[in-house]
Amino acid sequence: MRKGERGTTVVYADRFIPTDEKRRAAETGEEAQAIPFLKRFTVFNCDQCDELPDQIATAAPPPPPGLIEPTVEALIKATGIDFRIGGNRAFYAPVEDYVQVPPPQAYFEPINWHRTALHELGHATGHRSRLNRDQSGSYGTKKYAFEELVAELAAAFGCASLGIVPTVRHSDYIGSWLEVLREDNRAIVRAASQASKAADYLLGFVPDIGPAAAAETLEGDHEAA
Repeated sequence: MRKGERGTTVVYADRFIPTDEKRRAAETGEEAQAIPFLKRFTVFNCDQCDELPDQIATAAPPPPPGLIEPTVEALIKATGIDFRIGGNRAFYAPVEDYVQVPPPQAYFEPINWHRTALHELGHATGHRSRLNRDQSGSYGTKKYAFEELVAELAAAFGCASLGIVPTVRHSDYIGSWLEVLREDNRAIVRAASQASKAADYLLGFVPDIGPAAAAETLEGDHEAA
């Protein structure tokens, strides 16, 4: 297990018949009574572990053709950001500077994979080698909430610019983090400004959407909002 990784709790439920109960049932001719039990385990995905044996550390199969929009796939490659597909959760690791997103086939509706990918790429734009945003906030803090707003707004701008319509609403996620910042009346304005820069940065890597065209698209998005 890689240091710092968090496991997922799973519970195994079953029944068993103790030896004494089996003996009693055999002597009396009655049906043996099974005892229910629960057993809890903490499990880790193979992608959370290092140096596993080859027979365990199997690579995830590549996504089937057609699940990833070609434009988004081209954008990801062009950014040069270390983008990994696998595991069971999406995240950006700022210290190691890489993005990881589960495969599209893990989503009930694969179109939502693109929103997640653009969200995590939005976080990656904040790295000091790119747009250099403050990403030092821990979960639940105002700094963390602000960065989540930036990433989700960047994903919304990116999806709108690329014609991607996820079924998961951006507004629900944005609203949940605005609640953390409810005392800051200008939080959404400042986050939108940073998100515009993040989306512009990412969209600049799409061959047919250069920085100027991306800026025009984002300005249109803001006016519509």
